[in-house]
Amino acid sequence: MSELREKLMYKPKNGFDRLSPAEEQEMEIYSEHYRKFLDNGKTERDCVDYTVELAEARGFVPYVPGMPLEPGKKVYVDNRGKGIMLAVIGKKPLAEGAHIGAAHTDAPRLDLKPNPLYEDSELAYLKTHHYGGIRKYQWVTIPLELHGVVVRSDGSKVKITIGDKESDPQFVITDLLPHLGREQSKKPLGEAIPSESLNILIGSRPLKDDDGGDRVKLSILNLLNEKYGIQEEDFISAELEAVPAAKARDLGFDRSLIGAYGHDDRVCAYAELAALLSLDVPEKTAVCIFADKEEIGSDGVSGMQSEAFDYFMESMCKTQGTALRTCFAHSFCLSADVTAAYDPNFPEVFERRNSSFINYGMGLCKYTGSGGKSGASDASAEVVGWVRKLFNDNGVIWQMAELGKTDAGGGGTVAKFMAKRNIDTLDAGVPVLAMHAPYETVSKLDCYMTFRGMKAVFEAK
Repeated sequence: MSELREKLMYKPKNGFDRLSPAEEQEMEIYSEHYRKFLDNGKTERDCVDYTVELAEARGFVPYVPGMPLEPGKKVYVDNRGKGIMLAVIGKKPLAEGAHIGAAHTDAPRLDLKPNPLYEDSELAYLKTHHYGGIRKYQWVTIPLELHGVVVRSDGSKVKITIGDKESDPQFVITDLLPHLGREQSKKPLGEAIPSESLNILIGSRPLKDDDGGDRVKLSILNLLNEKYGIQEEDFISAELEAVPAAKARDLGFDRSLIGAYGHDDRVCAYAELAALLSLDVPEKTAVCIFADKEEIGSDGVSGMQSEAFDYFMESMCKTQGTALRTCFAHSFCLSADVTAAYDPNFPEVFERRNSSFINYGMGLCKYTGSGGKSGASDASAEVVGWVRKLFNDNGVIWQMAELGKTDAGGGGTVAKFMAKRNIDTLDAGVPVLAMHAPYETVSKLDCYMTFRGMKAVFEAK
């Protein structure tokens, strides 16, 4: 009976019961590189800059339309500094399709409003507009950094990064003290911290020898002008993001977990990148995408709904005399995005039989969306079966997953935008605890297996 049970019943196993000592060592090395990627990629712009650095060190060159694309050629396209697409040309022509990994590197955060700087009661603040789905109460009283760019009145651009070095100042959003918070505590979590109160405290020292108003604000502007050459009006043409000021760290006595800001979805983006950088000459052309704007619908020129990806692929197809639609029709895409890990602190929102679990490997999601699969691409049985076999044949530890109970909510990925291009697509990624929080948690094993899964896809025939 035990043999029959083993043969017929589906029962996932904890990945640590299956890892070899050599794999555990590889996992630790991979995790170390991933933490470095997180610390260097606090925003989508930072991720692009660091990815270019890593890619060029491995022989990637900027793609120029019409350039020869012999097998093994490594190229990339920087999409306006906020997204990036990389490819390793395969042995087979693009007429037989490509193997694509699509992730996003934007993450929930606080963007500065176009006119953000103000003074109140001799304290200087920056007003914010939150980006993506956040729980606002989680963003008060935590240290923050500022990252981004400012385009000055003369058209020049200056990059700003404040708070990531030990010598840098950091910033904070204050909260009401519990002694006076009785009424606030009666409010629902979603209403206790109004969006317009997410104002970042940035200074308190007034400008000396000035008897006008807003002396603290003027003092801050003077500091910014001296260091960056910017004026208040320059905020209008700026993209500045406030992100948590925390380095990626091992978590737990056993160091089996990684805590950081931005696992969603940089944990999958890095898995794609690391897999692509490890390739020599794949059978089919391997393509890695870092998209922007996923957290707000994938719109805009740097989002997955943009035709920037189509332009890149079409240009390469023309070099080989192939129609873009022909290439897409024979391609496969792994929409590499995170899923929610089962959290025993909140079992009421999870359907345990169809949840992903920490340390059980890469989570495959046949569909995302919400309610009745609204907004999902819903991969076919044939696509899921192909990926199952591919992963099993390559020793990838994986599990099937849904985001949570059907009526509890839901979410989306870029999968439906790839499917709209007539590309067979399946969602897959790392299970995350406290997704969209300023500090998320993932398993090293699941991260490593997502890398192994992406590598298997890129190397598939």
